[in-house]
Amino acid sequence: MRYIVIGAGAVGGTIGARLFQGGHEVLLIARGAHYEALRRDGLRLITPESSETLDIPAADGPVPTRDDDVLILATKSQDTIAALAPWPADLPVVCAQNGVANERMVLRRFERVHGMCVWLPAQIPQPGVVAAHGHPYSGMLHVGRYPQPVDGDDLDARIADDLSKRGLVGRAVPDVMRWKYAKLLGNLGNAVEALVGHVPGMAEVAADARAEARAVLEHAGIAYATPEEEADVRGRQVDARPIEGVARGGGSSWQSLARAAGSIEADYLNGEIVLLGREHGLATPVNETLRREANRFARERQAPGSMPVETLRALIDARSAAGSR
Repeated sequence: MRYIVIGAGAVGGTIGARLFQGGHEVLLIARGAHYEALRRDGLRLITPESSETLDIPAADGPVPTRDDDVLILATKSQDTIAALAPWPADLPVVCAQNGVANERMVLRRFERVHGMCVWLPAQIPQPGVVAAHGHPYSGMLHVGRYPQPVDGDDLDARIADDLSKRGLVGRAVPDVMRWKYAKLLGNLGNAVEALVGHVPGMAEVAADARAEARAVLEHAGIAYATPEEEADVRGRQVDARPIEGVARGGGSSWQSLARAAGSIEADYLNGEIVLLGREHGLATPVNETLRREANRFARERQAPGSMPVETLRALIDARSAAGSR
């Protein structure tokens, strides 16, 4: 198979690099300065223990496809529709993305859809360079057919095996969305980090967002893996470690604000809980405030970590009080 990685940023670049190191044919799809650097110099993958420049083919848009191509979609959720629009709908798509909305969006057009739960701490310190902080493996990736397994389809097992050949742990699972809902709970703190940074009180706001979300998921009857299950499966296989010469920033939402990208994933993280709450008649003031404020920061291109945590808490309290009247 050839793997076409659409959105070869921090996560997509690491996946593509590790597949390439494992002997697989890979094509990276990127744009802007990152694409220009990939095309000119190759992809430089740096980890806590190594640095290697890989001559991986790259393109800045769709290319002629083959029957054995697999699309790995690693864009932010708000870019899913536009990113896939030029590609043939008869190819399998693997959604290597945060949130739980992408698979259903993609299924409207593509028949063969696979979810991927991504545990992979990485960033782009400069165009053409991906810093993968996970150790001893760069990431652990659960992959499974969406919305359910299909008899005779061994693609999940093949992908998991290919991922596991170099620097990653691939796991083919029949219940990939249960793992992705668990990851969603963890990602609800992304907006908190992006807004206030790592300050006293940040963890408490993130914990409130997750508690609110768990109540909504349980009311809706949506299953998710427990923290104990996650810890048991992951163990110490993907510990985030420093890389010499690379200052580690925040998570994906922090990085969106730091790049002044103008958009952020909050609608598909905190907004997923808001949506479920509205569908089931449950108030979600914590996640609604985080969704709104993260979007405002992205729209106004405000710097990450520039909101006092007291301001964020006051906004949440005001929304909670308004909802109770």
